[in-house]
Amino acid sequence: MSVNEDTQTRPVAAPVSGIADPAPLGLAAFALTTFLLSAFNAGWMTHSSGLAWVGYALAYGGLCQLLAGMWEFRNRNVFGATAFSSYGGFWIGLFLYFQLYGAKLATHPLTAGLFAKDVGWILLAFAIFNTYMLIWSTQVNMAVFAVFLTLELTEIILFIGNFSGSSGTVKFGGYVGVVTALCAWYTSAAGVANGMGGRLSVPVGKPLLAPRV
Repeated sequence: MSVNEDTQTRPVAAPVSGIADPAPLGLAAFALTTFLLSAFNAGWMTHSSGLAWVGYALAYGGLCQLLAGMWEFRNRNVFGATAFSSYGGFWIGLFLYFQLYGAKLATHPLTAGLFAKDVGWILLAFAIFNTYMLIWSTQVNMAVFAVFLTLELTEIILFIGNFSGSSGTVKFGGYVGVVTALCAWYTSAAGVANGMGGRLSVPVGKPLLAPRV
């Protein structure tokens, strides 16, 4: 038998993805940064500067989440790629806005209102994006759906609070944001445990709507 004949008759092994599931990393990055900012909005950081979220918006919520999105493209996961890349961009953009303009506006009495309005517009824009991602998350699992549902509520409450100048509404949005972070941490923990294939597994629930086969 010739080399060519041997190659043609030998079964070809299916290609195996060379990377692990990046979703737990993306969810963990989103969860931690959301928690830090939400804890500030909720008024919990009374004995600190409240700016602990800034560096992590760039390095963890931004860069790590963006990388997770790029790896999801490699995994042909269009939902994960879009979600992680977009919210990675959200945190990087929020970091840049705050560093370049927002910090100066927020600390001056005459421009603090402009800062709140800017943040309101950013949150409104992402609430629009999050609305259709929330709908599509019904085809993933209950844990992911819970992340996008609580995130939708957080963004809506916060943009209303920032547009109206209501500190109480922003504080309430901070509480809901903490719940969002907890949902994301849970989903991340489930992804790590279930991805390891060990004895411990964490339930994530079935999708609300079965994806089309």
